[in-house]
Amino acid sequence: MRKSVLLLLALALAFGAFGLAGCTPEEPVEEPESTESEAEATEPLPAGVQAIADAGKLRVGVKADVPNFGLQDAATGEFEGLEIDLAYVLAERIGLSKDDVTFEAVTAKTRGPLLDNGQLDVIIATFTIKPERLEQWNFTNPYYQDEVGLLVKKDSGIEGLADLDGKIVGVAQGATSKDAVLAEATALGITVEFLEFATYPEINAALESGRVDAFSVDKSILSGYLTEDSVILPDGFSPQDYGIASKLGTDELRDFINDMLAEMEESGEMDALLEKWGLN
Repeated sequence: MRKSVLLLLALALAFGAFGLAGCTPEEPVEEPESTESEAEATEPLPAGVQAIADAGKLRVGVKADVPNFGLQDAATGEFEGLEIDLAYVLAERIGLSKDDVTFEAVTAKTRGPLLDNGQLDVIIATFTIKPERLEQWNFTNPYYQDEVGLLVKKDSGIEGLADLDGKIVGVAQGATSKDAVLAEATALGITVEFLEFATYPEINAALESGRVDAFSVDKSILSGYLTEDSVILPDGFSPQDYGIASKLGTDELRDFINDMLAEMEESGEMDALLEKWGLN
């Protein structure tokens, strides 16, 4: 009997210990810190940029005839070049995709009016920053610098601007090349005539056919029209800073793009794009 009582006591003590062990509070589990979602962590877009995001489309004016900057494939209609890539980067920063970018081919004559009438959000089209233009449109800081040059036929005997005395220079309508060449010609005491064309291929064709003696525009643009029979003269004048333009008053959009360009410079992304298109 005594053994039975002792056995029952032992069992009771064992179960009691087991129960106490089971009731021992576990050490508190540290909860993971709450993290904001990517969307919540991202700073809100400025109102002037949010309007483009809300529209779901970025409308960009680009060149269709400038190799390495903005060139449209005649067969596919696709655009390529440094300025096309800049448009894609901008779209991504706004929260859009490449498919949300619509390109409009512009010329030196049409790009400004297309901004003014609201058909385009930005122009990224070898648009040089000039004091008089700053009174008409918003411009970002420069993303590329060039200078005006001259393309001539190798067998023309023309070795510099001075040799163009009394000759004809082909320029684009609405471009600043004419003013740059005229200023240099005046300083040299020579006289040159000008023929204006709507597109660069037309000027190049005029050079090939002999209608003009030289093709003048920024040197980086001329490089896309070099052939075995032509040469870019060593003369260079009137440095050209290219900026991204938007309608006057769109300060938030301009500042947003300036921040983008600065970050691209700092990260090396801009240098990579310049190298990609042979512009460094």
